[in-house]
Amino acid sequence: MAVKIRLRRMGTKQTPFYRVVVADSRAARDGRFLESLGSYDPLKQPAGLTIDAEKAARWLAKGAQPTETVRTLLRRAGVLKQRAEARKGAAAAS
Repeated sequence: MAVKIRLRRMGTKQTPFYRVVVADSRAARDGRFLESLGSYDPLKQPAGLTIDAEKAARWLAKGAQPTETVRTLLRRAGVLKQRAEARKGAAAAS
């Protein structure tokens, strides 16, 4: 089973709102998901982004692959930077 971190579209016509979720890659875009990590509202100025960094880091450590858009959002939230620093610290301690 391939696990992806991706966006799930919510909201109404012309007013999209997204949830960042962890889902099986075979599931429908707005279908079943394993866990919700946060939300993204592109219509706000500046764009509203809330992500649970601990949950996201845990799923990335388990091998979940983020989509390109979610990778950009994780980078903006600082999750990927924290993960890289943690890896660097673990490698230096070894």
